[in-house]
Amino acid sequence: MPRLLACCILALLLTFSAQEALARIPPPAPAPQVVVDAQGVAIGGHDAVAYFTEERAVLGSPDFEHRWNGAVWRFASAAARDRFAADPESYAPRYGGWCAWAMSENRLSAGDPGVWRIVDGRLYFNCSPEAQRRWEADRDAAIARGDAYWARLRAGDEAR
Repeated sequence: MPRLLACCILALLLTFSAQEALARIPPPAPAPQVVVDAQGVAIGGHDAVAYFTEERAVLGSPDFEHRWNGAVWRFASAAARDRFAADPESYAPRYGGWCAWAMSENRLSAGDPGVWRIVDGRLYFNCSPEAQRRWEADRDAAIARGDAYWARLRAGDEAR
């Protein structure tokens, strides 16, 4: 009996110690608003406007940059830069350039600017062609799930 009591007391102590240790772990850092490279350049330096106007991925130039939402955005021309600056929400990829499929699965993975779709006037990136195939298999539901997860991530940012 004393041995059983000692085991129970030890188990309780370990449980309280583990709970105290877990309580001291800070919450995870919020996801960045926009996927950027080491220099703070968004979407791999691609021109966000070109997806809409040229229907293809086009690299932007350091000569035509605009700062928005904590990132540097590059464009192929001054006209594209000015168009983006006038209405960035219309051109910037959903979820800050994070993979739409991963977002629909409640996780983060950087999107690939070469794997994209425009749906209902919004630009979405996926991290690979396979992720895009999965996302497109049930796209409307995936977008709804991704939107919900993105909203929770953003709400977490505001609470910090």
